[in-house]
Amino acid sequence: MTLPQTLQGIFKNKQRSYKMVLILSLTEGEKIETIDLDRICERFRQNFLDRESKGLPIDNPPTYLGDSWSSLGSGQLKTIIQNPIQALSDIVEYNPAENSLSFKPDIQRLLTSEVIRELRIYAAQELRAYYLSTSQSSDDLKNFSLRIYFQQVMDGYLQAKKESIKQHPMDHLVRKAIPQELKRLDFISNSPFIVEGSVGKGNWATIPWIAIMDENITNTTQKGQYLVYLFSEDMKALYLSFAQGVTEPLKEGKKKAYSYLGQVVKETRSILPLEGTRKDKDIFLTTNSLGEAYQESTIAYYKYESHNLPTDEQIVADLKNMVDNYRLYAQKVEREDVEPEDQMTVSETIKQVQTYIQSQGFSYPDHLIENFYLSLKTKPFAILAGISGTGKTKLVKLFAEALDATEANGQFALIPVRPDWSDPSDLIGYTDLSNQFRLGPLTKVLLEASKPENHHKPYFICLDEMNLARVEHYFSDILSLLETQEWNGDDIVTNPIVKKEQLVGSNTATDDTEDLRIPDNVFLVGTVNMDETTHPFSKKVLDRANTIEFNYIDLGNFPEALHAEESAERVVGKSSILRSDYLKLQDAYGEYAELIRETTGRLSEINDILEGINSHIGFRVRDAVSFYMIYNERFGLLPKDVAFDHQLMQKILPRIQGSSHSVKQVLVELYLLCLGRPEQNIASLVDDASELYKPWRRGAELPKAKYPESARKLAFMLRRIEEDGFTSFWLS
Repeated sequence: MTLPQTLQGIFKNKQRSYKMVLILSLTEGEKIETIDLDRICERFRQNFLDRESKGLPIDNPPTYLGDSWSSLGSGQLKTIIQNPIQALSDIVEYNPAENSLSFKPDIQRLLTSEVIRELRIYAAQELRAYYLSTSQSSDDLKNFSLRIYFQQVMDGYLQAKKESIKQHPMDHLVRKAIPQELKRLDFISNSPFIVEGSVGKGNWATIPWIAIMDENITNTTQKGQYLVYLFSEDMKALYLSFAQGVTEPLKEGKKKAYSYLGQVVKETRSILPLEGTRKDKDIFLTTNSLGEAYQESTIAYYKYESHNLPTDEQIVADLKNMVDNYRLYAQKVEREDVEPEDQMTVSETIKQVQTYIQSQGFSYPDHLIENFYLSLKTKPFAILAGISGTGKTKLVKLFAEALDATEANGQFALIPVRPDWSDPSDLIGYTDLSNQFRLGPLTKVLLEASKPENHHKPYFICLDEMNLARVEHYFSDILSLLETQEWNGDDIVTNPIVKKEQLVGSNTATDDTEDLRIPDNVFLVGTVNMDETTHPFSKKVLDRANTIEFNYIDLGNFPEALHAEESAERVVGKSSILRSDYLKLQDAYGEYAELIRETTGRLSEINDILEGINSHIGFRVRDAVSFYMIYNERFGLLPKDVAFDHQLMQKILPRIQGSSHSVKQVLVELYLLCLGRPEQNIASLVDDASELYKPWRRGAELPKAKYPESARKLAFMLRRIEEDGFTSFWLS
């Protein structure tokens, strides 16, 4: 094969024919150019129609979108084609603004007529090999019909439940006949799979099932990950699910179990193609709590309706797709040498981090570690602000150490900011007079974190006293790059921070060197002192970070010895626990629409107040707050009002400063909102706000508040504007 290296192996992992067909659609014709997506979709559809007209085997469209390629509309075709586009994102790119698809520029330059011809031959060969691999499964269907078996269960189970389960034909069908036939399929018989079915023990089960389990992952449906056919209680639907056992996790309590199951769902979806499957929660099995647990634990599924079961060929093709994904999942689990059910949940990890920090003789306020984690999960850049000596830098170092990221192993770097920093070269690097690129302290860490063997490790960079210099001068390029984050397969990448040509000049390049980007396993934390020696932050910086304040100090808080049963060991840190799962609100909207709408409602109420001083927020802050609230709900870390209190404190209040009457009115309105009493006489309180901030002075009985941390800060800001004629979040 004379194909360039970048085009070889692009079909190595495939569950369907879609990737090959997409390449054939893109390379059709004499000239390779940017092509309208609607035109690509029609070419894509026509490929299947042409094969079908010749009597050749084809992959049918996903059952939830349609039963034939000819019946699909433009929107349905675009939905289907997004999977192969994502799978081939290393070489193709979709432009939503122009509704077009093309090869990436660096690939486009390689596409000579000879390369195009070779690429089409490669795609056609892989397509033939794919259909040959599935034809054996079709031969296996000659002697039995899964469709008929499933139809028998759905038509007869409700009647069977009225009869004795002992030696009942329905019991034999589900426990014996169907599993035996499934074991005959070549893609199951050649794998370490356990196949078993159940209609209950002694009494009929509400939900009968047939499970396919990799014995290296689990040998029971009570825990671990497996494939399973689940029949709905009313027998109107059958689901082929990539599922998780819920029995064992639920023993730890519903909240903890759902947090763990949800975490595994997100992580598994991020590492598998799962082409053609559904990933929503539109699953109805039963009205009891078990049905809800199945919804929370399902990674992906196919849905079949009793009145319209697909053909045997389609049923087997869907099963093979699931088995291929399951096998790929098992390989990844084996490489990590950790079984998913033995992994710590996020809440358990955070608890272990807290224990480790306490073992080092440090104690931080309630919820601070959870808040710090959620802030980094939302955006890989956070700011710790407060008076000097409160343990800001130490928190970053200890948090990193608890996740086994230390200075010794190169996963933690402390970069002191100098007052004379005036441009990005102080961090990123510069080209000297001999035309050699000198790496900056930041890029040295990025190079190490970008190595493939380090991708699973978290790297922490602490910019100490980052506002000694003007942040916008030396950090603006990095802030802008963080806004370019996008998915590249399973990874999140940014635009280049240093070009390959510059790296060659730094003597760090190898034959495999590419442009240096900010990888998704790097987390930036800035510490700032809030005093007269430092520079303020612009809204550009504040919009892109969570600002966590360290100003309320309890000097009587002494180190406490750990109980004997508490472990102070570090956690084996993985970058996936901190890496963002969402880059756009639409990534999470389908699953968390209700929470997003509720959060947006709260922010809209606040925005109405902020508009009076032109400090209202935009979509970037809305999305960041929504992500924070989603992660908090997923992992069960904080009460909802406590989480929103942190976001109000960290994303809204730092924007407010000034001396005008309007600023004071905004502070009063926000304070009353935090107390849950917005109906009070605002006009009189703007004239004299002392009754609002006096209760927060030392020794007084604190008022009850819905958002107490934000209320306390607002009371301080109100006092400053009345006593000094000016106020700011940043005044200490």
